[in-house]
Amino acid sequence: MAEQFDVTIIGSGPGGYVAAVRGSQMGLKVALIEKEETERLGGTCGLRGCIPTKALLMAAHLYEKASHFEEFGIKIDKLGFDWTQVQKRKSDVVNKNAAGVSYLMKKHKVKVFNGFGKILGPGKVEVETNDGKKETVESKNIIIATGSVVRPIPAFETDGKQVVNSDHILELEKVPKSMIVIGSGAVGVEFASVYARFGCDVTVVELLDRIVPIEDADVSKQLERSFKKQGIKCMTGVKLDTMKKLKNSVKVSGKDSKDKAVELEAEMVLVAIGRMPFLEGLGLENTKVKVNDRGVVEVNEYCETAEPGIFAIGDVINTPWLAHLASKEGILVVEKLAGKNVEPINMNLVPNCTYCDPEVASVGMTEQKAKDAGYDVKVGKFPFSASGKARIIGETDGFVKIVAEKKYDEVLGVHIIGPHATELLAEACVAMQLETTADELGRTIHAHPTVSETVMEAAEGVHDLTIHI
Repeated sequence: MAEQFDVTIIGSGPGGYVAAVRGSQMGLKVALIEKEETERLGGTCGLRGCIPTKALLMAAHLYEKASHFEEFGIKIDKLGFDWTQVQKRKSDVVNKNAAGVSYLMKKHKVKVFNGFGKILGPGKVEVETNDGKKETVESKNIIIATGSVVRPIPAFETDGKQVVNSDHILELEKVPKSMIVIGSGAVGVEFASVYARFGCDVTVVELLDRIVPIEDADVSKQLERSFKKQGIKCMTGVKLDTMKKLKNSVKVSGKDSKDKAVELEAEMVLVAIGRMPFLEGLGLENTKVKVNDRGVVEVNEYCETAEPGIFAIGDVINTPWLAHLASKEGILVVEKLAGKNVEPINMNLVPNCTYCDPEVASVGMTEQKAKDAGYDVKVGKFPFSASGKARIIGETDGFVKIVAEKKYDEVLGVHIIGPHATELLAEACVAMQLETTADELGRTIHAHPTVSETVMEAAEGVHDLTIHI
């Protein structure tokens, strides 16, 4: 008789493996299926996304900081970088992370199946290993956590050499002399930051009227200013429609918002737009699971699909495609399966972080969205240029912006661009989770000197009580 599981999870990314650990903690018998040929766990985030990208960003940040060490009285002769070692360290970080996930599975007695998982029907998943062997896993419940893959863009087909996507660019053997980045979302601006700091001439091209378009408009303006100071060119409102590969370069062309012709040429093009849920070959046709016209699995607020006993989390459903959200969705599902009283996730409190330089982080509504929602808005803003600690570390670009509503003083959104923005945001997430008012946040004592004081000062600014500007 086949081994029976309480829950089987297809995909070992931050949604899948976190769900596996929490399921085990809840007393469930858990199976985890991963198709990665190297048998490493961690999914796109751990192997080809968040972790390796941030390892490259850290190297780029340190190199850029070192180029200004003389300002601090520190001398370095012949500053340079070893790209091979940069890539090696990135790979070491990735491998250690993957090993850490494997350790967690063993510690929590999660049965790992290495192979491609296909749903045969409710309660049955077939696993085909790399050598073609098949076995059936029987389970009371199934969680689809297969993540997303790069979406091919017509007219901008990637070859991994001259025209690359977010997977290819992690494995470059050398830093190109010039690069055109198509798309200014998190992927685009993060890689722009990496390669520009290592000496690449970077141009970012965005279809919409501002870069990082999902962020607050003030943040977009500040990032473009900061990029310009670093030598990164930004072109917004530009629609590229053709590409031509030459012997040693690539030409792209299109039109701007005024219908004026645009033509650019660089050694390499990074196509940083478009991902799609990975559902191919998953066997959804054997179930009642519904996929909408955008290619995502339809679920309710508890991540339940139309097929009882089958759930979906992460990049395959219509919620923000963020690793930390996928983890919380996985936890939500397994805790519900374990009989816990769970509440749906508040999507307005999902933090968004971009690790470019300067960093960008936000939670809640932008100023414009708050106004569009009918709130009577009051804003507090505090620049890092007025922060003693920011001056000490030599990173003064950016600000903290707090969006609140006048009637009850509730904080509706927090937007940060500047040093350690992605870490500072956690305070805002806790504050908003507890429905903190701007007054309460401003009255909370923050240690001095720290960059976190900028959050306090921005909150005080909502009531025009900022001290240091």
